[in-house]
Amino acid sequence: MTAPNIATRDEWLKARRALLEEEKALTRARDALAAKRRALPWVPVEQAYAFDSDAGTETLAELFGDKRQLIVQHFMYAPGWQEGCKSCSFWADQFDPAVPHLGGRDVAFVVVSQAPYADFAPFKSRMGWNFRWVSSASCAFSRDFDVWYTPQDIASGNTFYNFTLGLHYGEHAPGVSVFAKDEAGSVYHTYSCYARGLDILNGTYHLLDLTPSGRDESALPMPMAWVKHHDRYQI
Repeated sequence: MTAPNIATRDEWLKARRALLEEEKALTRARDALAAKRRALPWVPVEQAYAFDSDAGTETLAELFGDKRQLIVQHFMYAPGWQEGCKSCSFWADQFDPAVPHLGGRDVAFVVVSQAPYADFAPFKSRMGWNFRWVSSASCAFSRDFDVWYTPQDIASGNTFYNFTLGLHYGEHAPGVSVFAKDEAGSVYHTYSCYARGLDILNGTYHLLDLTPSGRDESALPMPMAWVKHHDRYQI
C-alpha cells in the first residue's frame, strides 16, 4: 500500500465528487459499448458439436435447454490434469450465484473444457461448484473458438487468440463465447472475448479495485501469481 494522502473531510469530499464525474462518464461509455456489443451481427453455427457431460452426449443446441441465449465459459483444463487452471478457477468461483439470475433473463450458462469429462469431474466436486461443465474432447469446438491449439498449430504459427493471428499463451487459453437460438432452432455465434476482456466477469477483482491497495499486482512476476484454488488459502 502506498503512503496515503491525509485530508480533511471537506477536502476528501471535493476529490470524491471530482472522481464521481469520471465514474459517471465511464458508466455512460460502458453502456454505449454494451449497446454496440448487442448490435454485432450473428454468425450461423453450422458445425455439429457434441459435448460429453454427466447427462451423456449433448449438442450445442441442447446446452441451451429451454433458453434462447447461451454463455459458454472456456475453462483451461487439459487432458490428464489433476486440477484446473488457478486463474480460470478464480473466475469460476463467481459463477454459481449468477446462474439462477441468468436463467431469469432467458440465458443458459455452461463451462466447457477440452479435457474428458472424467478428468475434471472430481475437481468440480472438490471445489463445490454446481454450474454445468461439459467436455469438448470429442469435437473441434474449443479449437474453432480459439482457446485450444495443437502442438503443430503452435509450431507452425497457426494460432489465433484475442483476434490476433499467431498469438497464443500455450495449448489452452481462457475465453467466453455467446450464442443465440432463433425461433426455428438454428444456433448463432454472437460474441466472444478473451484475455483482459474477461476482467469484467470477475467480481472479486472489482471489489479489490475499491480498496486502497487495489489488486496490488505490479511487483508480482505475473498479475495473478497470488491466486490459489479457494481451498488452499490459509486465512
